[in-house]
Amino acid sequence: MRIPHTRQGGQVLIMVALSAVVLIASVGLAVDSALGYFVKAKLNAAVDSASLAAARGVTAGSSEEEQRTNARQSAKEFFDINYPDQFLLSTPTLHPVGVTFDKGNVTIDVSATASLPVSLMGVLGFKTLNVAASAQTIRKDLDMVLVMDTSGSLASNADAVRAAGKSFLNKFNSTVDRVGLLHFASEAQIDVPIKQVERGFDRASMTMKGGKIDQFAFVGGTNSSAGMFQARKQLNDIGQVNRSSLRVIVFFSDGSPAAFSSYFPNTGGKCKTAGALATFTALQNPALVGLYKMAVSDTRQYGDCDAMQITALPPWYNANNAYAKANDAALREFPIVTNTPRVVTSSLSSAQVQWTNVHRASRNLVEAMAAKARQEGIYVFTLGMGASLKSKEGPDNELGEDLLRCLANTTDAKAACRKPAEPVGLYCYAATDSDLSPCFTRLASAILRISK
Repeated sequence: MRIPHTRQGGQVLIMVALSAVVLIASVGLAVDSALGYFVKAKLNAAVDSASLAAARGVTAGSSEEEQRTNARQSAKEFFDINYPDQFLLSTPTLHPVGVTFDKGNVTIDVSATASLPVSLMGVLGFKTLNVAASAQTIRKDLDMVLVMDTSGSLASNADAVRAAGKSFLNKFNSTVDRVGLLHFASEAQIDVPIKQVERGFDRASMTMKGGKIDQFAFVGGTNSSAGMFQARKQLNDIGQVNRSSLRVIVFFSDGSPAAFSSYFPNTGGKCKTAGALATFTALQNPALVGLYKMAVSDTRQYGDCDAMQITALPPWYNANNAYAKANDAALREFPIVTNTPRVVTSSLSSAQVQWTNVHRASRNLVEAMAAKARQEGIYVFTLGMGASLKSKEGPDNELGEDLLRCLANTTDAKAACRKPAEPVGLYCYAATDSDLSPCFTRLASAILRISK
């Protein structure tokens, strides 16, 4: 018996067609998914950079509205740079940037989408593939004191130092951040005290033409501990309930210290005021050069308070305590006469001994004050300028930049002063005037990164 032949060609064609659609859709899904992945990665990076840029941009402006405008403009500029239009044929959209002020914090919210045409997935009716990204940056509140060295060795660099200091202050938010300004030479002088309760700082009084920075006179010695002591005191005078989450000292200097302040034992006990005792940096002429008045950059005391009336060094730093209480146990925070880290005796028996003890005490004190500040959660950032920082000086042939690294507790500081458990700051070296502003910018960027 003959069995009839059934034609099945039409069914096969239908199955092939359906399989082709599925195959094409699968390939399209793989291709378009890969493209979407690259677009997503690019969009994420662009949104992140825009968020960080907005956090930096919000520092500009004298009102919240101006700061919002600057933040949004910065966000747009960085988004456009990092996500060019038509990247992989996609069309990006940056949504309105949110800028929210809450006491000392600024919250930046950035979001964006990008749509790209699909390829083979179009056979399933899809026209575009949409991806989204968002980022939030919270710029924390900041308490900061800028400490500027105005010693005579910087006189030839005065204009560059002033300009760099102004540029640095302009990188911070004058309505949210709290900033104090002081300078030191033979002694320290507070120019603009940091606010104790209210937020913000008077940037104009510091940076305007004829303002505090323009008034700096570059004369006198280098009393680094006076500057460090006053900076720490400014931050700690803010009550616990009002302190910012980030506290910073930015310390600029061009050389090693060769002076420190205290009440000094003196002939007949006639001098009842504290002063800053200074000596020459070089060994060739080791005589004491003067006892300088407190809270004034470079004014010598005479008569009963002349340097030649000093008979010994005090056991403890007591420059900011009443003379009668100088040896109270509660006030013994920073030793002068000590065996560590450098040996200092109370003796001023000869010019050589004077020179050695004053130099070593000057270094010991500023290191101890910076260490105490770090133990209290304060970051120390340092900036050094000039060739002298790379020359061995003092009785122990030390480099000035090693001292600045130690103050900041940098990762490359000498092992003797490195404290990994304490806040790690940054040291930047400016060889010339042209390096100053970039160094200050580097410090500002590091501080702003910590505050986010």
